[in-house]
Amino acid sequence: MTDAAATNPTPARNRATAATPSRSAAVIGAHRIRYELRSYFRAPDAVFFTFLFPIVMLALFSVAFANAADIHAGPNVSVDYANYYLPGLVATGILLSGTQSLGVDIAGERSDGTLKRLGGTPLPVLSYFIGKIGMVLVTTVLQTAILLAVASLLFGVPLPTEASRWGTFAGIMLLGIATASVLGIAISALPREGRRATATIVPIVLVLQFISGVYLPFTQLPDWLQNVASAFPLRWMASGMRSVFLPDAFASAEPGGTWHLGLGALVLTAWLVLGTVVCLLTFRWNRKDA
Repeated sequence: MTDAAATNPTPARNRATAATPSRSAAVIGAHRIRYELRSYFRAPDAVFFTFLFPIVMLALFSVAFANAADIHAGPNVSVDYANYYLPGLVATGILLSGTQSLGVDIAGERSDGTLKRLGGTPLPVLSYFIGKIGMVLVTTVLQTAILLAVASLLFGVPLPTEASRWGTFAGIMLLGIATASVLGIAISALPREGRRATATIVPIVLVLQFISGVYLPFTQLPDWLQNVASAFPLRWMASGMRSVFLPDAFASAEPGGTWHLGLGALVLTAWLVLGTVVCLLTFRWNRKDA
């Protein structure tokens, strides 16, 4: 009994000690989420160009095409322009809040010395990532909720009533947020200076919107451009959201006449893994060439 009592507490203490860093990182990360959210909503440019942009675009398209004929996918199946553009703008919101917002934000923090100062504190890198990705999750969910409310209440867009569609929506959204967030962290290493971050990252995101079926019907693009777009996540997030918000007949307007949800999930997962690897290999509190 004496020997057991003397030896058993040691492994228990070791297990507790080993678990403490990860628990501490999670707790610190939760505090970082609140800090990142306050910083985000105090930046008017970030709020407009990432948070409000899809809502403004939906309002513009809805008003501009209010008197236009509906978009048809068959003799008896049609939707108005607000309904048609909603799925792509939901997907765009995920990309803007994740890839664009984080890419520009982190590049700016690296350039102005914020990351270097954080690197001199006990803040774990994991906690920093939790704060950034948590901010993206909260802002994207809030942005999407407002976008859907505006579409439904102001422009009469019918929202899905089937639980299966909302399940697909949740899966695409969560996978899209994770993928867009790690890609935002990864792409933040591209700009050599913070003041060049917007000029470097925003054009990439803008081009992806135009070739991924957000503003233009995807199958109207040349085949080679469809193939290029299909290598990137936004094309699959947009088509996945179309499968949620558009009638099934609109699948005929997709390549191959189907939504390809399984393939889309594989492409998003591949980008999630690739983005995570790039983050682990390239993220530094300070540039080596600074």
